[in-house]
Amino acid sequence: MPKLNPILQFVVWLSIVLGIAFGTHTYLLGQAELPKFENNIVLAYSVNGLLAAAIFGLLYFYRLKLKNAIGFLFMGGSFIKFIFFFLLFYPAYKVDGEIDKLEFAAFFVPYTLSLVFETAFTAKMLQKMD
Repeated sequence: MPKLNPILQFVVWLSIVLGIAFGTHTYLLGQAELPKFENNIVLAYSVNGLLAAAIFGLLYFYRLKLKNAIGFLFMGGSFIKFIFFFLLFYPAYKVDGEIDKLEFAAFFVPYTLSLVFETAFTAKMLQKMD
């Protein structure tokens, strides 16, 4: 079996993990008789997955040209994610004056999973560069 391109490999694994997490997340909400698709949960999983894929793709693309700046680029990617949070999610979550646990989980579960995958794959990429 041919080895997958690292970007494609990242996207496949991230999609699998986020898909399982989304299914589990919505299942648990349903079991608790809470609304499954509120709090922008679909948008949160989608945006976090797309941003993680784009950021890792850019890091991989520039890994040789900007190898001494990969850490700063990685942190810049995290900054971009927070910009998206404050533009897309924060206003909707703060409408009632507070961010409740369901709103927090809807965004930060996919954010955390994406960040863990980005970190692991970036570290693996950097190890191969030595």
